[in-house]
Amino acid sequence: MKQKTDLKITKKRSKSNAENSAVDFAKKIKYDYKDISLLETALTHSSYSNEMRSKGVKIECNQRLEFLGDSVLSLITSEYIYSKLKNSKEGELTRVRASIVCEDSLFKFAESINLGDALFLGKGEIGSNGRNRKSTLADAFEAVLGSVFLDGGFDAAKKFLFRFITKPIESISDGGKTEDHKSLLQQIIQQGGEGTLRYTLVSATGPDHEKIFEVNAELNNNIIGEGKGASKKEAEQNAAKEALGLFGYQN
Repeated sequence: MKQKTDLKITKKRSKSNAENSAVDFAKKIKYDYKDISLLETALTHSSYSNEMRSKGVKIECNQRLEFLGDSVLSLITSEYIYSKLKNSKEGELTRVRASIVCEDSLFKFAESINLGDALFLGKGEIGSNGRNRKSTLADAFEAVLGSVFLDGGFDAAKKFLFRFITKPIESISDGGKTEDHKSLLQQIIQQGGEGTLRYTLVSATGPDHEKIFEVNAELNNNIIGEGKGASKKEAEQNAAKEALGLFGYQN
């Protein structure tokens, strides 16, 4: 009897905590949910869901909402870029979109609203600094976007997302230029289902203050680009830039 009573308490407590956390976060992002359970799910990492399942409590994680949010993100961003950059060709539109929908940008968006503090994480994930992990926060941001879309529709999702994407895109349209060749290459490969992309350091030569790095961009273990630079990151970007030529993108 005691075990059943403890389980009921656990269920009640986890539900109450989820509601309180979700309501607080909804206020932070200034969106009034009709169904707050959608946000609760968006904030639930798989590690927490698995941990609760081991206690007999079934809680859905945010992976399905992340899947939906990824598509919503791409569509809204593409539509805005298309309308904003009226004189840009397809290659430049794709390059701008890649700089916005990449993990680095999503991580910054998530940090700006302290999303990590609102997440439900398992104990192991918390112990390994999961609240600050780039991939975790980027995925959770997509899940939150997906939850807004389901709750309020396309217009609500646009209003929410525009708070994050308009300034970076307008900066580019006003004369700035993105040089994130790696993100563009990654997006092209993911969309085409081409396989696994990785960067391999070939050499690092010269004295420490003038070291030159050489990197290969490899797709399914085949070299598709080579690059050199004063840093490993610069060499990777140059390798990706060369690889983009194979896909018909001129840089």
